[in-house]
Amino acid sequence: MEALLSFAINFDGITVYLLVFGILLACGLGLPIPEDITLFVAGMLAYYGIVNIWLVMFVCLAGVLIGDSTIFWLGGKYGEELAKHPYLSKFLPPERIEIMKEKLHNNGHKVIFTARFMPILRAPTYFSAGALHLPFRQFLYYDGMAALISVPTIVGVVYYFGDLGDKAIQTIKNVEHGIVFVVFAIVAVMAGEWYLKNRKPKQ
Repeated sequence: MEALLSFAINFDGITVYLLVFGILLACGLGLPIPEDITLFVAGMLAYYGIVNIWLVMFVCLAGVLIGDSTIFWLGGKYGEELAKHPYLSKFLPPERIEIMKEKLHNNGHKVIFTARFMPILRAPTYFSAGALHLPFRQFLYYDGMAALISVPTIVGVVYYFGDLGDKAIQTIKNVEHGIVFVVFAIVAVMAGEWYLKNRKPKQ
């Protein structure tokens, strides 16, 4: 998170909005960066005055919904065939997709709405909804309603309580530094023990 924020701060103007949009879009397509972390960073950028809070909220909503819609489209276009791809089978496990299909058959709109708040089930749910050829209008309505709750909430809370975000980032830095020190100390001790055991006695 801190690395992503440090990277984003180097941009300004429309570029930073495009960066946030692009990362959120890529998150929906499998980029190994949690979507919520990107929304947190967007809120911090607004807190620092680098972006406008309302505009960045709109950009985040667009990135999230277009990413979700792309997964839905891929499910409708390629279905199970695409899910068998070596990379996507890790991103969209077949057993999870089957579970989502069953749930969507029984309670489609509720599952789509709830999945937005459950990162692990989000992509398999949207992919399965597309594979089952649920009406896109219905999908976009319930996904959009959920996004209108989750996205402004995360970005807005981080923006209004940005000082706490600063403290959280500093805490993460301190923990990372502590971990590096501990790892270095362990390696040094192991190296010392190995040297003492293997050194040759003087003639």
